[in-house]
Amino acid sequence: MLQVTTAVPSAEVARRIAEAAVAERFAACVQISGPITSVYRWQGAVEEASEWFCVFKTSTEAYPGLESRIRSLHPYQVPEIIATPIVAAAESYAAWIASELQSDR
Repeated sequence: MLQVTTAVPSAEVARRIAEAAVAERFAACVQISGPITSVYRWQGAVEEASEWFCVFKTSTEAYPGLESRIRSLHPYQVPEIIATPIVAAAESYAAWIASELQSDR
């Protein structure tokens, strides 16, 4: 299992990406929080922006499709897409994630 994160410029974009990822079974669920404040360097200048943070629950097998789908809907030139392994989870939750990623459900 993986937890994948990205940050986007609006709640609408966050919902659009989340809904596509879940509907297309690239993620079992997506949690959206925000707005958050991001401070970063871009093209030589320090920038600050309000963003919405998305956390996807997925599998290593589904990750390539999820990354591709996030990229296709993400408005940033260089979107943050970070995958972190989930090293432990409640057995029932892990089973639920696995079942939700199956396309033959």
